[in-house]
Order: sequence, then C-alpha cells, then structure tokens
Amino acid sequence: MFGNGSDAIRVGLVPSLSRPDGNITGVTYFISEVVTQRLQYLRELVPGAAVGTIGFLTNPTNLLSKPDTSDMLTAAQRIGQQIRVLTASTVNAIDAAFAAAAEESLAALIVDGDALFSAQRDRMPALAARYRIPSTYPAYYFADAGGLMSYGDNRNESSRQAGIYVGRILKSDKPSDLPVLQPTKFELIINMKTAKSLGLTVPLTLQVAADRVIE
Repeated sequence: MFGNGSDAIRVGLVPSLSRPDGNITGVTYFISEVVTQRLQYLRELVPGAAVGTIGFLTNPTNLLSKPDTSDMLTAAQRIGQQIRVLTASTVNAIDAAFAAAAEESLAALIVDGDALFSAQRDRMPALAARYRIPSTYPAYYFADAGGLMSYGDNRNESSRQAGIYVGRILKSDKPSDLPVLQPTKFELIINMKTAKSLGLTVPLTLQVAADRVIE
C-alpha cells in the first residue's frame, strides 16, 4: 500500500492504474494536468510573466524530474512561454537556485514536487521573499509558510482515500483488485500578505477560484 506523489506508472510501481497487479496498490498524488494549471495561475497573477521567463526548479535526482520537466516545457511551448530550468538536490543548491533566479531577473518561479523541497517548506518561501521572486508551490504547506501561491491535490482527501484502502486490505481485499486512486480534489491557495509584499494585486478571478486565501 503506497501514498506517492509520483506518477506510479512512470516510476515502475504498477504497470497500470486500473489494474495494478502484483501485491501493491495505493493513492498517487500526481496528475499531469496540474503542471499546466500551475503555469496558468502564475501567469495570471504575475504581470509580465507571460512575456518574460519563468523558472522551473526541480530536483534532478528525483525519478520524476525529467518527465516533470518535459511536461512543463511542453505546456509552456503550447502558449509561447519561456522557461528556464533550475536544478537543486541539496539545501545549498536550493539557495543557489534562488540566487540565480534573481540574478537572471526571472519573472517568477514554479517549484516542482520533491521530498527535499517539502522538507525545506519554510526556507524556500523565505528565499523567495529575500530575492522578491513570485513563486508557486505544489502543496498547501508552502503557502502556509509564506509562499505566494500553491496548487495541488487536497492532501487531506488523498490521505482519507488511502485510509479507506488500508481498511479494505485489512478486511482481506486483494491489492491487485484495487485500482490506484488519483486525486479528484485540488486546492488553490493564495497568500495575500505575500502578494502585497511583492507589490502584486491578486485578480478577482483568482480570489474567487481560490479554495483558501491567507490574509
């Protein structure tokens, strides 16, 4: 039984989401359309991002870094958005990536999903604030820590789904008979305090679309 933020097929956990086979199943927090939506929300929030360059920060040691980067570049190409890929696999490299983003005057930054980045959920928004880089993140706890915006699956709902599967398996259901569940609920969170500190006016459309606004 797994709860995983990666594409379960791409990383080899299961051959199919509908028929996982073997002795494993679970909940994946990943869905490729999220990448496109993060890009769209950021372009809507940050004036000039559409005509500037947006950074994409990823951890190259993560198995999904290459496919995530490919998804981002494909989404950007469809709308004519310039993307600068930045990489970091250590805490010091995260610091260097934000410094590079500032030095290159990137219009904004999209942070990829990764365990190292999640562990640095306080540090990354602080770096974004220091360098005044509007940044969007994959989970709510970054916005709670001062990040400008986050968009991703509703982790409470995903955890609830995982708990239901655990109960079914304990009652003797076979994991191979339980399709891998994908997220069905997503949440957009905007930190208004951070937006104001960056001199950004949050469009009413985004305020209405947001599941939560942090004042």
